[in-house]
Amino acid sequence: MKLRLQALVNEPDCDHNQSKTEKQKKEACKKPTPGATAGGCAFDGAQIVLLPVADAAHLIHGPITCCGHSYNNRGTRSTVGDMHTYGFTTDISEMDIIMGSESKLKESIIYIAEKYKPKAVFVYSTCVTSMIGEDIERVCEEASSEVKLPVIPVDSPGFSGSKNLGNKFAGEALIKHVVGTAEPEDIGKFPINLIGEYNIAGELWQVEPIFKAVGIDILSKMTGNAAYEELCFADKAKASVVICSRALIYIARQLKETHGIPYIEGSFYGMKQIKETLLKIASIFESKELEKNIESYTSKMEKETYKQLKPYLPALKNKKVLVYTGGVKSWSVLYQLEELGMEVIKSSTRKSTEEDIERILEHFDGDESALMPKGDGKTILNLLKEHNASLLLAGGRNMYTAMKGQVPFLDVNQERLFAYAGYEGMVELAKHITYTLESPVFEVAHSKAPWEVA
Repeated sequence: MKLRLQALVNEPDCDHNQSKTEKQKKEACKKPTPGATAGGCAFDGAQIVLLPVADAAHLIHGPITCCGHSYNNRGTRSTVGDMHTYGFTTDISEMDIIMGSESKLKESIIYIAEKYKPKAVFVYSTCVTSMIGEDIERVCEEASSEVKLPVIPVDSPGFSGSKNLGNKFAGEALIKHVVGTAEPEDIGKFPINLIGEYNIAGELWQVEPIFKAVGIDILSKMTGNAAYEELCFADKAKASVVICSRALIYIARQLKETHGIPYIEGSFYGMKQIKETLLKIASIFESKELEKNIESYTSKMEKETYKQLKPYLPALKNKKVLVYTGGVKSWSVLYQLEELGMEVIKSSTRKSTEEDIERILEHFDGDESALMPKGDGKTILNLLKEHNASLLLAGGRNMYTAMKGQVPFLDVNQERLFAYAGYEGMVELAKHITYTLESPVFEVAHSKAPWEVA
């Protein structure tokens, strides 16, 4: 287990790792600190990656609490099935811990396979089942031969580390047990793997038309709106595109090392980022035709998008925003806000990797004062007041902080109901920010009570 964790934590393709000496590389990334899993454990991270595969069943081998902890907490949407909305668990008891629960796990797999007819079954280990030494890999192998379905073990005990490590556990399971097990009927002219897009609030459906319009074929989606089958032939793509997800660089690197598939990192938040990402893909295929298509399409879409943004831009111009979110959103959303004419006063670096922080600094021309490592409600409200900010862009848990401070708030985390990717998402974001800023409730909240006026 220790060697496995070392291999996953030490990601050689991370930019900060490439610039290290051989001695520094062996030190790997920062180890998880006590309490780091409070914001999401490794088991939760594994489910974040794999649950969007909606035609496969997801069985949690552990106490029912683990199932409740992760159930339906993200806005993933799918058109290929609804298995991601089911909460399957072995619900192990104290007696199962004492006597062992491998037979219970096998029975559960067989029951799910016969009753629900999924395309595959993902089985997740948890803290309890890992600590008592349950051999889920052997059980999955036995059950698979009996039900004639792929049964994939995902070794993801929560105590291992944070959500990011859990993302890597999921990637490891896909590479080891899924990728390379099927052949596609047709791969298209410019086939790619889209890695790290989970179709939160339907964002994938805003990105897919962009690829289609320029002639790029998405062969395998990892894993937003993905069918199990398409994960199986990800090794047949000619390029991989990692969308806003450093944790899934592991999958892209493995595909590169094992199957010779080059990869790029990109973002579809902001018009400039969309164009840069598409041109990076064109450079991999070395296609002038594709490059020409991209230039023509992006030029046309930028004009159309600015036309749709016109009613909202005056209300957004020079408005100050505090971005208090985590991971890739801490930098990706900055490009959108900038294109809308808004000014970001600070961006949170909670749960951000070193690469995320570097991108934030790049946006702020190296000004480290723009970084906000930690902050409670009081700190956030003080910053908003100090900078005379008009908006707090954060996750749902900060909504009440904004309410207390009587500050406009927009939720951009995974629980959100609206999609903000691509050109369509850009307009949607501008619309929702404008509606929030101009809501009459703030005029009432900031006015004096009738008896105070008198």
